[in-house]
Amino acid sequence: MLATSDFKKGKKIEIDGAPCEILECSHYKPGKGGAFMRTKYRNLLTGSVVEQNFRSGIKFPKPDLEVREMQYLYNEGESYAFMDMTTFEQISVPHDLIGEKGGYLKEAQAYKVMLYQGRPLDLEMSGSVILEVTMTDPGMKGDTVTGASKPATLETGIVVNVPLFVEIGTKIKVNTETGEYLGRE
Repeated sequence: MLATSDFKKGKKIEIDGAPCEILECSHYKPGKGGAFMRTKYRNLLTGSVVEQNFRSGIKFPKPDLEVREMQYLYNEGESYAFMDMTTFEQISVPHDLIGEKGGYLKEAQAYKVMLYQGRPLDLEMSGSVILEVTMTDPGMKGDTVTGASKPATLETGIVVNVPLFVEIGTKIKVNTETGEYLGRE
């Protein structure tokens, strides 16, 4: 069971028999009456986003989710192909289910895929990934004082702002939640 005081962004709870992911939450204590949590969550089955207030102290069950180690194989157009590392069974995960995380997927890399009753729901990624810069403008010498940045295309196709000294072929670390440059590898 998960109490409202344990709510954090990314936590999974079960509401009305459906698994949900908390997107935003904040504790609110009005001058009159009891405290409550203002919560914005996404139903993992339907994808709908709901804003709801819950009284402090209410407990929610954790959904029966299964997490499997799967290898990303390739992009199938409308979905991504993954292979279960234990059974070697292939599954397709739709693009809209993964969202922006799809830009950080690297072929032949292992990821954790969350399943609910055998159906893929979400992809768990680490907080950062290491990707190679495939295209960027050359940096100008002497421009480093201003802390300026330039766009760089990475091996997966996403574009990230990087410092001027980063060149083509450089492996960089990127935050998967914000898409920000974290450093060279």
